[in-house]
Amino acid sequence: MKKIALASVLALGVAAQGMAQELTVYTAVEAEDLARYAAAFNEDYPDITINWVRDSTGVITAKLLAERDNPQADVIWGLAATSLLLMKGEGMLEPYAPEGVENLDPKFVDSSTPPFWTGMDAWVAAICYNTVEGEANGVPAPTSWQDLTDPVYEGQIIMPNPNSSGTGFLDVSSWLQIFGEDGGWEYMDALHQNISRYTHSGSAPCKLAAAGETTVGISFAFRGAKSKAAGAPIEIIVPSEGVGWDMEATAIVAGTDELAAAQALVDWSITRKANELYNQGYAVVAYPGVAQPVEFFPEGLVDAMIDNDFEFAANNRARILEEWASRYDGKSDPK
Repeated sequence: MKKIALASVLALGVAAQGMAQELTVYTAVEAEDLARYAAAFNEDYPDITINWVRDSTGVITAKLLAERDNPQADVIWGLAATSLLLMKGEGMLEPYAPEGVENLDPKFVDSSTPPFWTGMDAWVAAICYNTVEGEANGVPAPTSWQDLTDPVYEGQIIMPNPNSSGTGFLDVSSWLQIFGEDGGWEYMDALHQNISRYTHSGSAPCKLAAAGETTVGISFAFRGAKSKAAGAPIEIIVPSEGVGWDMEATAIVAGTDELAAAQALVDWSITRKANELYNQGYAVVAYPGVAQPVEFFPEGLVDAMIDNDFEFAANNRARILEEWASRYDGKSDPK
């Protein structure tokens, strides 16, 4: 063992306690990012092995809730803050103030002292519009969410299922905030008439728009910027009413037998080095001064982010998802 690594481990009390250096980490991070994250972490902590359990936000959230009385995870690294707020309320998280937490933007840190979770990055809703398909189908570029209820968009829109996708849930919860409870459901009733299908991935609608398989994909802005940078004929549109957003966040699962190693991972997850990695997949990160300009990231998007009521989204999550499924699930992709 290298001296630096040994010193770090001893400082955490891991070696002294004779604890196994293996963590089960539940995540909704994009699959292609996981190997990079683990490799960078292991550069600093080579004796801690991460065993990933990865799925979409809705699936991971449901899995954690189902295991509430018999937790299988040690750490949650990369799950929607709205999901973690729900788990905090259920007593499922271990409070912990990671070393250096004061360096983060305060809105990326749970308000409790010590915090129960810390944010990593934010993803922001946007519309991906394929200009070639739009011209071919006589479908204009939308400028607002309300535009998407026009009959001209019938069969031309794909969006994520909120029961599976964190992006889908932030869309639905933001519309209920933007338009009000009754107005939000009325809006989604009208939008549903123009939806061709609901996917179980938040990035899929934009990828499908980029590939010309739909004219409009409701997704998140960074995915659109990446697709446009790769040559896709799409525009990333910021709706005039404002856009929903959520953040990926990290927390320790209460009752873990690997507490010291879990704390080491959470300490590392908020470092500048980790945030530089997050910036490869997200334009907004928790550590101020880290985020670099992203090619084709739409101007004005950050200003369009609504004053998101995370407590509303977390406290009403089950009710919102049940109502959504009862109204619209018939157009969802098979699981």
